[in-house]
Amino acid sequence: MSSLWNALLVQPLLNSLIFFYRVTGSLGWSIIILTLALRLLMTPLILPGLKLSKKMQELAPELSKLKDKYKNDKQGLVTAQAELYKQHGVNPASGCLPQLLQLFVLIALFSVLNMVLRSNGQPISEILNPNLYGFNQLSSSFQIDPGFLYLNLHQPDTFTLPGIPLPLPGLFLLLSALTQLVSSVMMSPAISAEKKVASQTSGNSDDAMVEAQKQMTYIFPLMTLVIGYQFPAGLVLYWTVFSLFSCVQQYMVSGWGGLRPWLLKLNLIKS
Repeated sequence: MSSLWNALLVQPLLNSLIFFYRVTGSLGWSIIILTLALRLLMTPLILPGLKLSKKMQELAPELSKLKDKYKNDKQGLVTAQAELYKQHGVNPASGCLPQLLQLFVLIALFSVLNMVLRSNGQPISEILNPNLYGFNQLSSSFQIDPGFLYLNLHQPDTFTLPGIPLPLPGLFLLLSALTQLVSSVMMSPAISAEKKVASQTSGNSDDAMVEAQKQMTYIFPLMTLVIGYQFPAGLVLYWTVFSLFSCVQQYMVSGWGGLRPWLLKLNLIKS
């Protein structure tokens, strides 16, 4: 299984990254190009999930009415929801396989970047050559320049200030958390409506579920920030570009989503 994983995912991604590095001479630009190329290649897998998310957003008012109507009849609610999905041609499970395939690719890319960025003093050719194709083999003297803008891609994107004992997050680390927050908010426009209905239903299960959904919108960006303190800046750069492109794709499919009320308040868009 391990050899199949390497042959299908890790090796193609690693060879692509090294190829882009040979062309650009910049590890940072190589990571950006590879990330964008992957997002474009995975678009057929991503779009069904985005379209499903949009349809679920459109059905949110109807689902809220059903929750109110069947608040004391769980089986009736399940049946009514299934009928609503059938009428609108929505299959909530249809996005699972594409999301799973996306996850496999992301895990493999994470493994590749980790391999390149964490050599621990060992010659990079010894680490990478076993997984590189013949035309891409590295000489024993081959070195990868970790510099990109102000970053050392081998090191976390943090800095220190005199008198402050803890390191502070750098620009890309903050940007990665911000883009994750924007992406999460754009995908959750129905939370307010669901919260209103949940407050009308008996018991606490709906309220707990909606509150958990709301909290996760902010927990994921916070996790991105905290985890970024431990990871090399190259991984943070990858996640920043990935999240930015996700926001663009989300906007193209379903607009501003849950971000729209905030943008209206700030007069950044017109109603």
